Amino acid sequence: MLDLRLTNGIIHTMNPDRPYAHALGIWRGQLVGVDEAITGLPAHHEVNLAGATVLPGFIDAHVHLAWTGLAARATSVAPCREVDAVLAVIHQAAQRARPADWVDVADYDQRPLGRDLTAAELDTAGGGRKVLVAHRSGHSCVVSTAVLDLLPAGTRHRHGVLSESGMAAVRAARMPYSLRELTDAIETAARGCLTEGITAAAEAGIGGGLIAHSAIELAAYQRARDAHRLPLRMRLMVAADLLREVAAHPDDGLQHGIDLGLRTGLGDDWLAIGALKVFTDGGMMPRTAALSAPYTGLDHSGELFADPAELTSTIVAGHLADWQLAIHAIGDRAVDVALEALATAQRLRPRPDARHRIEHAGLVRPDQLPRFARCGATAVIQPAFLWSFGDDYAALMGPGRAEWLYRGRAFHAHGIPLAGSSDRPVTIGAPLRAIQFMVERRSHSGQVIGAGEAITVDEALRAYTIGAARACRWEKTLGSIAPGKHADLVVLADDPYRVPPARIGGIEVVATFCAGEPVHGAAALELG
Repeated sequence: MLDLRLTNGIIHTMNPDRPYAHALGIWRGQLVGVDEAITGLPAHHEVNLAGATVLPGFIDAHVHLAWTGLAARATSVAPCREVDAVLAVIHQAAQRARPADWVDVADYDQRPLGRDLTAAELDTAGGGRKVLVAHRSGHSCVVSTAVLDLLPAGTRHRHGVLSESGMAAVRAARMPYSLRELTDAIETAARGCLTEGITAAAEAGIGGGLIAHSAIELAAYQRARDAHRLPLRMRLMVAADLLREVAAHPDDGLQHGIDLGLRTGLGDDWLAIGALKVFTDGGMMPRTAALSAPYTGLDHSGELFADPAELTSTIVAGHLADWQLAIHAIGDRAVDVALEALATAQRLRPRPDARHRIEHAGLVRPDQLPRFARCGATAVIQPAFLWSFGDDYAALMGPGRAEWLYRGRAFHAHGIPLAGSSDRPVTIGAPLRAIQFMVERRSHSGQVIGAGEAITVDEALRAYTIGAARACRWEKTLGSIAPGKHADLVVLADDPYRVPPARIGGIEVVATFCAGEPVHGAAALELG
């Protein structure tokens, strides 16, 4: 007997053996079959979808849940468009804090202000407290003198502004948040994902580097899982900073390992370690993504996170130690480093199904596309970046390079696997909004950016289902509607294939199912 039958729906399976159906059956959290395969089978519950659309649950292949949840609780300066307004918000937050407390400020963006804040201004606004004003990109920050005094001697900064390795030093000084704080933050962010139809995601770095909140951050995920407070399936990328030499037989090639505070019970369908996260450059918002030519209107071309030889050494070591690699590379110079390092690693030890990933691939030159294809890496892109920030990014790149931003069509044309993601909380996380951009290539202002990179609705949906599943090594259990796979589903009020592309981002998420259970929108389907 089925636990649940969904009928009278428009079901897009992403399964080439049966791409379309009207009904599906669920038993013990798994998909039994569709249409005639379940005809006549009794069911404990049956729901008439009344023409609603069903897709496999969306998979966000690159998120930061702890950061998202913590930022939601921090003082935000996002609405402020002038320096004095930002400083006034910081002053009010400092007044509420105890003298020894950190004053955490989120959503900072220097662009509308016309300049960066300074340590001296934060000293005044914060009353001498430790003030950390984090850039919304995650790649830079401004801190007060009390924070600068905590950093290692020689840490580079400009009047309190730190980027990349300097930002990592600030993170290290700020750590650790408590496991209670992190568990609460993870749950808050995960439940927000459910409302957008997301049923699985990859946390893009724990334990170290730019994205660290605790050296034992993984323990917060385990606590959330054990307490039934983790409603998403998660793959956790480990920061490459944690790689260290370990004693191993020389024939094994495993001379590097990690310390994460692991304990019994890690690794199941809901929570497991994924790729090794490696940073090679910064971001476009703070102008630190590493380009091969200067930013338009500026006298510099960004920066690599470390010396190319050091980055290559880390990438090769991770590959030889059997990790899947998730290499952050936004600018085309950083993409060069990533591609060359992966080629070196594969020459030293071929791993045909290593399933390496290049995170962001924000600016990829035409000459890089064949090399990208040869290395076999997946491009894990964030289309909503161009929806939110595309006008700025296009101006930064100029008319020639703007066509290369966050590609779609060129990746498909060269046989490069494509996975969709958000990088939340850097920008909006809703997959449907990103899918609309991939089809239209229009920013929030209506500007078309890289029209030749537009892809079809089907290709965009696959990037957020089966494509993202493959990038996260979930393709055997997630990403399509097929017998034996997990019953992770999203129910939409309209069909993305049938509405005008301009309406895709506004389609209502009626309900979200994980393992056959409604985790969002149960009342709408009378499943309460």
